[in-house]
Amino acid sequence: MRLTRFTDYSLRVLIFLGIKQDGLSTIKEIADHYDISKNHLMKVVYELNRLGYIETVRGKNGGMRLNQDPDTINLGALVRRTENDLDLVECFSDGNRCVITPACRLKSILGEALNAFIGVLDQYTLTDLLAEQQALAELLRIEKPVTLNGRRPAPG
Repeated sequence: MRLTRFTDYSLRVLIFLGIKQDGLSTIKEIADHYDISKNHLMKVVYELNRLGYIETVRGKNGGMRLNQDPDTINLGALVRRTENDLDLVECFSDGNRCVITPACRLKSILGEALNAFIGVLDQYTLTDLLAEQQALAELLRIEKPVTLNGRRPAPG
C-alpha cells in the first residue's frame, strides 16, 4: 500500500502546525521548510481547511493553524478522507472487468490487508506524530520557545 503525495503532504502540514503551535503559518513557510511544491500544498491546505482539520485566515497577516486538538486528529480517519482511491487492484472498483473475479481470493485477502493497515493507523493521532517535537522542530528549522517542565514561559 502506498499513500498518495496528497496524503503525505496533508500529514506533513498537520505535523508542522502541531510543532509550531503559536501563531499562523503560511503555505510558503511550510513549503520552504519541507522543500516541497507550494502549488501542490495549496490544494492540500484547501482540503484540510474544508475537512475542518485546519483554520485559515485570509489577508496580509493571514495563514493557517490547527483547528482541532492534536489528540482528536485520528490518522486512520485522515487517510480515509484524503485518499481518493483505496482500490488496491481492479476488482475493488465498480468498473471491475477482471474475468477471474468470481473465483479469485485476491480481493478478500487484499481487503483484509487494507483493513489491517488502516486499523493500525486508527490507533494513532497527530499527538503520536508529535512525540519528538524538539527533534522535528530542529530538523524543520522551526524556532520554539524554551519550555520549563513542559510549560511555556509566561509572556513578558
